[in-house]
Amino acid sequence: MINIAAIEYYLPKNILTNEDIANEFPEWNAEKIKSKIGVESRHFADDNETALDLAYEACEKLFKNYDRSKIDFILFCTQSPDYFLPTTACILQDKLNLPKNIGALDFNLGCSGFVYGLTLAKGLISIGLAKNILLVTSDTYTKFLDKNDKSNRSIFGDGAAVSVIEKDDSKADFQYVVGTDGAGYNNLIVENGASRNASEKPVLFMKGPKIFTFALENIPALITETLEKNKLRLEDIDLFVFHQASSYMLNYLKNLCNIPDEKFFLDMKDIGNTVSASIPIALKLALNQGKIKEGFKVMVAGFGVGYSWGAGILEF
Repeated sequence: MINIAAIEYYLPKNILTNEDIANEFPEWNAEKIKSKIGVESRHFADDNETALDLAYEACEKLFKNYDRSKIDFILFCTQSPDYFLPTTACILQDKLNLPKNIGALDFNLGCSGFVYGLTLAKGLISIGLAKNILLVTSDTYTKFLDKNDKSNRSIFGDGAAVSVIEKDDSKADFQYVVGTDGAGYNNLIVENGASRNASEKPVLFMKGPKIFTFALENIPALITETLEKNKLRLEDIDLFVFHQASSYMLNYLKNLCNIPDEKFFLDMKDIGNTVSASIPIALKLALNQGKIKEGFKVMVAGFGVGYSWGAGILEF
């Protein structure tokens, strides 16, 4: 039904290493951060560099090998938009010199955003509204981090990824599973800066243990339901690519879901948690490393802020 025809990503040039963090917070050391989170360095945007800027760079990389005139819809996922309005996707259409007879919209989701974007793209393609969709995932969470928040500064990095989702009748019509539990909204939140608390500086607040418990309680069932919905077994999946949250969480989930090491992809040591961009970046890295081959079935699963979760299967 759908195929990922191309993927590219872009990371800002500024880098924060574990040594940099340890120098600011002597009670932490670089090896402790690496062993707990699985990250050695992460990228962060300049003060005047936005999610739109990162997305533009990723798109221009992609269009070196893909005909931009084929694009007939833009889906832009971000939780750090340039403006409350207008829609970032509309500005991106103009900056990329894409045709004017295309659709463009933003949607606000975090770590599950790429999977939700796939479901939206699949829907648009199935009703005949689009054939070649530019799915953009771009976030600059580091702009929301307090300088004294050593925990979240160790986890999050900025980045953008762009994927072309094409109609492809040679691919299987796999079904997706999504879920929502808004009762957990305040466990990962930027409370200030929008209409509810407009006058205060926006700062990200995360209750790590709550997020960890949420993932353990929901993701194994999500994997099982996705397999059952597609009449597949765990053994039928060639590679599992989860949202790259932290190595500790992912290894725990891998074991909980009984996924073999060789079928589980984890590579965030030089990137960090890039929120909505983490899955497509991981897919690109897996392709570059030869861990995804033609004909492979790859399960993608995103989960986090919202609470929100989703999973689906891609055929390469």
